[in-house]
Amino acid sequence: MQVRSFLCGLAAVATFGFASSTVQAEPLPLDHPCAALVKKYLTAVVMQDWKTAAALLVPASLERRQRETVQIIKSAPTMTDEETMLAGYNVKGVRDLEGMTPQEFYQADREAWHKKLKLTPEATKRKQETLKITVLGLVQEKDKGYVHATVRTSQETLTDKIEELFLISFVPDPINPKSYLISPEMKDRPVITPLDGSAPKAK
Repeated sequence: MQVRSFLCGLAAVATFGFASSTVQAEPLPLDHPCAALVKKYLTAVVMQDWKTAAALLVPASLERRQRETVQIIKSAPTMTDEETMLAGYNVKGVRDLEGMTPQEFYQADREAWHKKLKLTPEATKRKQETLKITVLGLVQEKDKGYVHATVRTSQETLTDKIEELFLISFVPDPINPKSYLISPEMKDRPVITPLDGSAPKAK
């Protein structure tokens, strides 16, 4: 109840405190489709089901991540540095990364990152078995169709309990406007819209 009251207050600030703006936000019920999608996504991440996770993300975001990673590797000062960066991707060279689809690259990138963590199978299994996901609230920006989910997760390792708070943003799926995709960069990158009315672009 306190969380819902907080979200209602947040929506009031968005609509009243900035009256000169067109932004309008309103709380959504917890049975909104985005609540199930955010649980599906976070479960896939913890279970390391990268194919499922990739399908829930905005393709343009995956393409950007692939492009930027490839550029960083190509800019390595030495061949040794490039080989070090490629370690874990299970590829022969950077061209293999370029030839992947954005979804394939996401899977390879996540697998490489988790290898670096060097978690034991026992610790990984414990985290997966103890995962709890609580959607605290959902707010929609009505003018844009964006939905923002506040989520708390809890899981255990063999020695600790880990709790995290996430803000995960959804945008309408351009192929199926009645569905949603996660925009992982929305809270980390500014969205820049040219004043001539062109389509928005991420910085």
